[in-house]
Amino acid sequence: MSEPQHTPAAAGPESLPMTVPAPALPKRVRIHEVGPRDGLQNEKTVVPVEVKTEFIQRLAAAGLDTVEATSFVHPKWVPQLADAEELFPRLGGLGVRLPVLVPNLRGLERALALGARQVAVFASATEAFAEANLNRSVDAALEMFAPVVRRAKGEGVEVRGYLSMCFGDPWEGPVAPEHVVRVSRALVDMGCDELSLGDTIGVATPGQVTALLEALTAAGIPVGRLGVHFHDTYGQALANTLAALQQGVSTVDASAGGLGGCPYAKSATGNLATEDLVWMLRGLGIETGVDLRKLCSTSVWMAERLGRPSPSRTVHALTGPPDSTAS
Repeated sequence: MSEPQHTPAAAGPESLPMTVPAPALPKRVRIHEVGPRDGLQNEKTVVPVEVKTEFIQRLAAAGLDTVEATSFVHPKWVPQLADAEELFPRLGGLGVRLPVLVPNLRGLERALALGARQVAVFASATEAFAEANLNRSVDAALEMFAPVVRRAKGEGVEVRGYLSMCFGDPWEGPVAPEHVVRVSRALVDMGCDELSLGDTIGVATPGQVTALLEALTAAGIPVGRLGVHFHDTYGQALANTLAALQQGVSTVDASAGGLGGCPYAKSATGNLATEDLVWMLRGLGIETGVDLRKLCSTSVWMAERLGRPSPSRTVHALTGPPDSTAS
């Protein structure tokens, strides 16, 4: 790593939360870090591949064991991740899971050629978002993904199914749980090992989260195959995460420093910040394996390269106020 890490503010009595375990919560949560893919794909400028490489190396060094590295989408659609073929080979030897997003068979073949062992497809629970994001209906998108999942599973590769707009859609409004259950069932039946339930525009509240998870488990989808992916548009991401934990979910998506949004949902703010998530989980006595101060240092380092402060409250609390010259 070529540049020194930012040194957080000196540790004090508030540097770590008091641990008070709550009943009936998972003992450990696997954080699915999405900053390098979901975060950086929404940047207005292209981040150099050297910076992306170091970002992922730092995240791994902070203890994150799943870091979504990039996307094998056509460069025309996501130019910020056009360097996937150059980036992925640089990440060998990190000893962490490095999932990549694949939109179709061509993307999967590109990923397999580089040795990817975890891939993800990206579906929608609503017709409007499927048309905006995939240029096809929900069912047509599922038909496109079926051979991708089949091919990946034939190669012994893990497959994650992202499901966006699970709670609300900017065009269709609130999303009924039965719509999410139908598409979730289709993704599981085609072979997805795990589903990530996305609150793409950040409108969910804890009661909605509980109701959807209950509907999914009632439909025969084990909670152990479900993860959650919350945006913090209305400040509900941590509350929604806690509701999911209370239902037995133990995989949570988050983005270092709160990077990310959604180019097809203009009201969406960044993802749940990984640091804010780790702070809450540590206070609940839930293990993550993440070194919070190293993670904060990484997010400050990345924010400096992006030219603006991190939106994470925990990053600010542990590192001091952001440099005004970076805003």
